[in-house]
Amino acid sequence: MSRTRTAMLAALALVAGASGTALAATVPADVGTAAVPCTVDYKVQNQWDTGFTAAVTVTNQGSAKSNWSLKWSYAGNQKVTSGWNAKISQSGAAVTATNETYNGTLSTGGSVSFGFQGSYSGTNAVPATFTLDGVTCNVDDGSGPTDPPDPGPTGPKVDNPYSGAKVYVNPEWSAKAAAEPGGSRIANQPTGVWLDRIAAINGVNGGMGLRDHLDEALTQKGSGELVVQLVIYNLPGRDCAALASNGELGPTELGRYKTEYIDPIAAILADPKYAALRIVTTIEIDSLPNLVTNTGSRPTATPQCDVMKANGNYQKGVGYALNKLGDAANVYNYIDAGHHGWIGWDDNFAASATVMKEAATSEGATVNDVHGFIANTANYSALKENNFTINDSVGGKSVRESKWVDWNRYTDELSFAQAFRNQLVTTGFNSGIGMLIDTSRNGWGGSARPAGPGAMTDVDTYVNGGRYDRRIHVGNWCNQSGAGLGERPQANPAAGIDAYVWIKPPGESDGASKEIPNDEGKGFDRMCDPTYTGNPRNGNNMSGALPDAPLSGHWFSAQFQQLMQNAYPPLS
Repeated sequence: MSRTRTAMLAALALVAGASGTALAATVPADVGTAAVPCTVDYKVQNQWDTGFTAAVTVTNQGSAKSNWSLKWSYAGNQKVTSGWNAKISQSGAAVTATNETYNGTLSTGGSVSFGFQGSYSGTNAVPATFTLDGVTCNVDDGSGPTDPPDPGPTGPKVDNPYSGAKVYVNPEWSAKAAAEPGGSRIANQPTGVWLDRIAAINGVNGGMGLRDHLDEALTQKGSGELVVQLVIYNLPGRDCAALASNGELGPTELGRYKTEYIDPIAAILADPKYAALRIVTTIEIDSLPNLVTNTGSRPTATPQCDVMKANGNYQKGVGYALNKLGDAANVYNYIDAGHHGWIGWDDNFAASATVMKEAATSEGATVNDVHGFIANTANYSALKENNFTINDSVGGKSVRESKWVDWNRYTDELSFAQAFRNQLVTTGFNSGIGMLIDTSRNGWGGSARPAGPGAMTDVDTYVNGGRYDRRIHVGNWCNQSGAGLGERPQANPAAGIDAYVWIKPPGESDGASKEIPNDEGKGFDRMCDPTYTGNPRNGNNMSGALPDAPLSGHWFSAQFQQLMQNAYPPLS
């Protein structure tokens, strides 16, 4: 996929010039305490001989607002020609941007983002002064200290971080895999490093911490390029619709998430020692779509998800992570986008993209902090169902009417990821975003893999006879019986797809099959119990889970052996 990424230079730089090439300019976006009534982050994203595009983020440190108006003046002959997410007018050099009907609310500490395209000739200097409702921003009012300006990214991001790069092999996972009979066949595959609690930053029980992994990555890098894959996974009230993967932070502990979790990670990633690494972050799996599918009057709603929807801490946490981690020029943020069996239905699809846009423009983040999205993280949805399509029909009934598809618009992850990418762009994300697909456990090979379509007896027989995904229900997610390793990690495998990745390390449990006391904040979810008869989220079907499973994240030898046995493509 051909995409353009812009580099960003810090400080009040002028970025024009006779050559017509431009990177970006920033006004300090994070100038600290409430002594500054508001801050403005103004970035020139693209620039050519006669025009440019810019992104603006306003953060309000004053009283909450129900409407807002931002004003600035140009020193040159810049003219705004079109805009989005704000109503923008211009009189001479003076520009006024006011809210749309849907983004007028601006809470204390809250942010709003908008963008525009403009024309110019000569130089394209950054405006020197901004006012929010008449109050000057980015200026200390004298009542308190200010923090140093946020320098922002300091170099160019590549189009696809996986292109032309090796990917980090976690030595801890690799050792466990190699110790298994036959495990040496995949022990050299790259997998994600999960930072699933505060303690993981420094290492748990003598294990490797984040700096340890990054130091090892520098060794593996050699003279070439290398990607390190990190999973940022510790939101307040984490996984509100599940218990096996609950986290350590309560629903209201956003402050701890910021200061004890994200800030330390951001500080490590910003260390110049690691600037040569390409760091891919998977931001908070199993969070944002819950606010669409498991809240309100839906039969799948949970009280925990209603709480998280009401307090907004999922969006705020994701936005804060995007903003802080994205400051490093070598960090590539990918937001978790669920999977087709979760948000592929008409009433979930666009609504989930909207929630993701809300998160990506919260807490100082903008869509420019998002390099892409990842589908099927730690899940089992088949990459590509070759034996039937969503357009097939049997006996006058569409495949969508089958019990398995159940009116979903998509039958597999590849078609879903490509379509959801388009929806995200329509919703306001940059047109250059790329997708990742986690293929660590969605191969569904082995002797039970169908060789062709099912019989045309009826639509259910047709679909069930031909589908590779052999789960009892598409909503089943815990340690699934019959699953196998999927496509090996690779870059640029399909249109719009940056890479197939193994973010979930094969062999690490999804959750315990029975209650196990622990100090990791992990509950017992009956969906991990093979005797469980289900709930509305899986159509009240059996869970399909393997027996004798340990706590989530712990090594599960029986699962690892099954995944190798059922790998597709098969292991040699």
